[in-house]
Amino acid sequence: MRIFSIVGHKNTGKTTLLVAMAREYRRQGKRVMTIKHASHPADADREGTDTWRHFHEGDAERVLIASPELRVIFERRQDFEGPEALARQYFAGADIVLVEGFKQSDIPRVEVYRTECAPASLYNEANANAHLWVAILTDSRELRAQCRVMRFSDTMWLHLLTSLAWEHAKVLEE
Repeated sequence: MRIFSIVGHKNTGKTTLLVAMAREYRRQGKRVMTIKHASHPADADREGTDTWRHFHEGDAERVLIASPELRVIFERRQDFEGPEALARQYFAGADIVLVEGFKQSDIPRVEVYRTECAPASLYNEANANAHLWVAILTDSRELRAQCRVMRFSDTMWLHLLTSLAWEHAKVLEE
């Protein structure tokens, strides 16, 4: 199992990039699974539904809803685990796990940087974790970095980026 992260400032297009990469890996026949890090409490169920009542009124530790084409598990746990532990626990059999967020993790990454969203990229070659940046995908013409810099206007960037991510992804032992 490989794991690779997409990072960036808010509203830069991290989710859009993750979805495009996941779709490209699926097109290649790979088993793709994803993890989204949120800094706010997740609300994946609506008040009043049976599963909401099981979880909130019943105070169940875990609730699983199983339907013909989808399973969803709600789990009451503190979020102390990093993306690698989560991938090992929940995603056995994945070829690649794409992670959105978890900026502090020790996972190779691509950054999405848009000049309209932030004054500067997250990347800083002086930081101890600068080696984790495989690439930066940006609209900036001026941005330079020790890693590969790709522009949204470049052709074939998605194919190149998925190849780079696969090659540089951290391999997790299951």
